[in-house]
Amino acid sequence: MIEKMSSACSLAGMAGKKSPLTEGALELVARRFAVLSEPMRLRLIQALFDGEKNVTTLAEAAGGTQANISRHLQTLTEAHLLQRRKEGLQVFYSIADPSIFQLCELVCGSIEKRLAAQAEAFKKS
Repeated sequence: MIEKMSSACSLAGMAGKKSPLTEGALELVARRFAVLSEPMRLRLIQALFDGEKNVTTLAEAAGGTQANISRHLQTLTEAHLLQRRKEGLQVFYSIADPSIFQLCELVCGSIEKRLAAQAEAFKKS
């Protein structure tokens, strides 16, 4: 299913220039965005942009309890966005899907442009 999804789900496909996505593909895309819709999960991903970290370090960086952080890390791992590695009693997490860097850059760049345009409109008022 994943291989079929990757060929059917491209930016051009989402823009309607190719055949529409199947219901199954749309469901997978919606689930991916749902996983990313939680600010704490985005904080955790952001904290991992510069490399692997253990749960304690991630809890400190994201400002959450270890139990709460662990639940979010499990969700991100089950969605194949993060990967985990166990070393003794510690668990380390890292980015598993490098496309998350591009996605974040795209979304943040779009928001930045919109905010810059709004700021410019206020200057002219």
